[in-house]
Amino acid sequence: MDFAELINDLKKGIGLVRVKAASELGKLRDKRAEKALIAALSDSNMGVRSNAAFALGELVSKEAVLSLIALLKDPEERVRKSAVKALGMIGANKAVVPLIQTLNLDTSQIVRKSAIRSLGQIGNSQAVQAVERAAANPDIMLSNMAQKALEKLKKQ
Repeated sequence: MDFAELINDLKKGIGLVRVKAASELGKLRDKRAEKALIAALSDSNMGVRSNAAFALGELVSKEAVLSLIALLKDPEERVRKSAVKALGMIGANKAVVPLIQTLNLDTSQIVRKSAIRSLGQIGNSQAVQAVERAAANPDIMLSNMAQKALEKLKKQ
């Protein structure tokens, strides 16, 4: 499927068609898709929002950072997780404080783990204290992930 068809599907397709189009546009890594994917972050379909967020991470879309930060409050865990991952892929320094808040406050362990990974990817020293607290968490998986992120943070 070509680029124009994918954009059309993202904007006008039925639910699953929009979900697939968002995913495929990310895989193409074509910056022309940024505006359409940013618009898709407010789609009524959770799958579209999630895939559009991740696709923007694949595009390393600096333009999408504020929109992705807004998604950290989405009611759907999968959407929040994709937004968190995308912010890490982009290396968005503007997202460090919101990601720390997500690490501290999100009810989902999956989202919190992703926040740790993204904070390690971004590599901002502001994150060290929050990631150190996570490293002391009794949850072994969360603690291990935080220790790996701390290694990255302390090397920078």
